[in-house]
Amino acid sequence: MPTAERIRREHSATALDAAERARLERAFTVPRARFLLGVPVALAILYWSMVGADFDVAKLGEGAVNMGDFLTRLFPPSWDKLDVIVAQLVETLQMAIVGSVLGAVLSLFMAFGAASNIAPGWVYYPCRWTMNVIRSLPDLVFALMFVSAVGLGPFAGILAMTVGSVGSIGKVFAEAMESVDTGPVTAMEAVGASRRQVVQYGVLPQAGPLLVSYSLLLFEGNVRGATILGMVGAGGIGLELTTAMKMYDYGHLSAIVICIIVLVTVIDQASAVIRRKIT
Repeated sequence: MPTAERIRREHSATALDAAERARLERAFTVPRARFLLGVPVALAILYWSMVGADFDVAKLGEGAVNMGDFLTRLFPPSWDKLDVIVAQLVETLQMAIVGSVLGAVLSLFMAFGAASNIAPGWVYYPCRWTMNVIRSLPDLVFALMFVSAVGLGPFAGILAMTVGSVGSIGKVFAEAMESVDTGPVTAMEAVGASRRQVVQYGVLPQAGPLLVSYSLLLFEGNVRGATILGMVGAGGIGLELTTAMKMYDYGHLSAIVICIIVLVTVIDQASAVIRRKIT
């Protein structure tokens, strides 16, 4: 390549890099005046919230003795009922798997309607409002509702996790689809691709890694959520945990907590490996 031509191309590439850096700096730089105004406003809101919520550091210090006494009673853990704990943890894991799969599938369908770059307005707004309603209710409310409908047991917990997932992860799925690069989508629309083809070949391949990553996070959250749902009779280790607390069986309670920590840690590490493989 002639020297002059190489120099010209290198200069053009450098100019493009400089222009891109300048654009990114403008996008991520907060004006000083706005920052100086925002800090006191944020501090005022924080102080107002702390006062309204009765946040008291002194009371926390006074209660530290009681917390220390509670933690002391947890040791040593009692492993006499390890078989019961393992059986309940397996049930909790099974609930989380089924609830996560069903919740992710339903959330994906809901996300297609809640993504502004895919769905028309008459579909977009009802889907968004539906997810807002679901997200505004705690999973415990759904668990109580399904316990009264289908009875005690893990089936009620699975239904509660499935419905709760639609409100939380459905919104994240929709935002992942909205954040894709519009270039391929515009190009496909320009050559007459159908809406299905645009979604299948222009949106999903770009959003796919994020959707998988968010599904794994959903599964991790559902494992912890299943522990809470069991406290209201929706299956899982939560019922055993609640019973141990009510009976003041601190050794058994400690063993349950240790097993839950081990399970969540293993799932977290496995999810991290999978996320590294797909990104």
